[in-house]
Amino acid sequence: MHLADLLAALALAGLVFGATLTVFAQGQLAYSRGAARVETQQTARLALARMAREIRQSGSPGGALPPIAVAEPARIVIERDGHPITWQLSAGVLRRNAGAGAQPIVNGVRALAFSYLDPSGRQTDVPGAVRAVVISLTTEPEHPRAGAATLTKLTTEVRLRNR
Repeated sequence: MHLADLLAALALAGLVFGATLTVFAQGQLAYSRGAARVETQQTARLALARMAREIRQSGSPGGALPPIAVAEPARIVIERDGHPITWQLSAGVLRRNAGAGAQPIVNGVRALAFSYLDPSGRQTDVPGAVRAVVISLTTEPEHPRAGAATLTKLTTEVRLRNR
């Protein structure tokens, strides 16, 4: 009888340990997905805030230079204090070029889109008529953990100060 009791106890302990391990693995997976999502959202917010700040401050206070030099759906070139700054997406990397080459800002960018609005709020592609820029940025984790391909889409509208 003692051997049968020992085998039953071992089987029961094995089931408990197996269930505990499964719960632990699921918790680790949920943590990895959450951490990837938070990282993606934070980097996207920082990049969007920096881009919006530079667009808002573009141009020159005297109005000698137009704030927007190039207004394309996937690329914007702004003039800031007489220097052009380009924001564009290249091979999944959001890049900023202020004259020293296109520096990486955020990796894992799926899409970057600009819409340009005139004073009446209608879309325009004429750089001199732009009074606001709508930026849409879609990112995903740079290194998806355990199948965590969560997309983050952020959109903001930026009014130009010097126009």
